[in-house]
Amino acid sequence: MEKDMNYGSDYKFIPATSIGTGVGMEVLPDLYQHTIQIVNICLLGDPNSDEFVLVDAGMPDSANKIIEVTEKRFGTNSQPKAIILTHGHFDHVGAVIELVEHWKVPVYAHSLEIPFLTGQKSYPEPDATVEGGMVAKMSPMFPNEPINLGDHIQALPSYGSVPHMPGFRWIHTPGHAPGHVSFFRDEDRALIAGDAFVTVKQDSLYKVFTQEKEINGPPRYLTNDWQAAWDSVKKLEALQPSVAVTGHGLPMEGEELSENLQKLAYEFESIAIPDYGKYIN
Repeated sequence: MEKDMNYGSDYKFIPATSIGTGVGMEVLPDLYQHTIQIVNICLLGDPNSDEFVLVDAGMPDSANKIIEVTEKRFGTNSQPKAIILTHGHFDHVGAVIELVEHWKVPVYAHSLEIPFLTGQKSYPEPDATVEGGMVAKMSPMFPNEPINLGDHIQALPSYGSVPHMPGFRWIHTPGHAPGHVSFFRDEDRALIAGDAFVTVKQDSLYKVFTQEKEINGPPRYLTNDWQAAWDSVKKLEALQPSVAVTGHGLPMEGEELSENLQKLAYEFESIAIPDYGKYIN
């Protein structure tokens, strides 16, 4: 690895999986989702073109799989114009250093995420005491130290555009992470939500494994500002997205998405916010 890039000392492979691992699906002609163990990556761009980006960078030790998926969709030796991050938690940056070394491309994230991606600051510790299932109890074993991307990481433009994602704008959706962003395309109301909300109950080991579709707030064990998380869901619901890809779970679209997202926005306190945990006021 290049000297100016490194993972935290707690970086390691996490032996978690689901029935969705290895499954990819074309959500829109230019939007492809692929599941890496328990988290989704997105490839955005016309598969007949070399103009595309990777959104998020999967689990630790998944670089070879991500490269394989990318080349299967875009052709041998293809590479994205950039890697765009919704946020910097371990399951969204797990292979980013290896991918940067392989592709020699820049990485973009919100300015508030930069300290967590340049070795300056750690996220708050995962909350194993939070109301939830076995995944929450396992969360202290997840990597939490900051990674350092050196000068390979850049802040997203302050005016809302997204490099190499024409038509999309980034929307600040904090709560799960200070600089968490989602991406929205006004033309067709396509939403890449990251972990602002998810479509599986990510705290339950059984539901993570089975990938039972169920709209929910951000994963509880790594969310420390619940009011901001609620405000972010309200902000995304107001956009009335037609289709949504989330960081965990299956895509949702149409009436199923609108009804469930509206319900989550109005009933966030009972659906998403845990009854107890160290980040509950």
